[in-house]
Amino acid sequence: MLIREALASDADHLVRFINMAADDLPLHFWRKSVGPDGDPWAYGRERAARDQGNFSYSNAWIAELDGEVAACLLGYPGEVEPCTIEPGTPEIFIPLLELEALAPGSWYLNVLATHERSRGRGCGRALLAKAEEVARHLALPSISLIAADTHADALRLYASGGYREVARRPVAKGDWLVDASEWILFVKPVDPAALNSEAAT
Repeated sequence: MLIREALASDADHLVRFINMAADDLPLHFWRKSVGPDGDPWAYGRERAARDQGNFSYSNAWIAELDGEVAACLLGYPGEVEPCTIEPGTPEIFIPLLELEALAPGSWYLNVLATHERSRGRGCGRALLAKAEEVARHLALPSISLIAADTHADALRLYASGGYREVARRPVAKGDWLVDASEWILFVKPVDPAALNSEAAT
């Protein structure tokens, strides 16, 4: 397995992974953003190919198996101080923002997704290890992530990896068609001593 930093040219892979991880919520938002005559996937790719912003290739890593893109990790440092939710924020995002605010100063793991054909080969666990490496190098105290209650395999992976459930919020569905009923916030402390161990090897 090869884990590498994502490139702007990986934008098409990134939009597929982020949409997979969030049960079509990004695609739902992109469709609303471009309107009935726009191309939502093109809009997503344009955002992913930027070198600025949270949803950017510059915040992502790609896992390859046998030379093929297999999985993706995307994350970034969260706000140190919880932000006020702006008036007019779409209702569908409010539960997610509320949960993010409960883990200020953490490294926020926004996307962890594996192509179906590559599952069961250790990509998720390897990318979680990469997330911890990144968070340690940034001297951040913890990693946080939000998962849907319907992602049973992911929930088992997080629990076995030492992530602790902190809070839940009901999913605000609106006209988004999804089976999930709750978002779950997980947090894992980062062991700074491991950074010295990495440096010594």
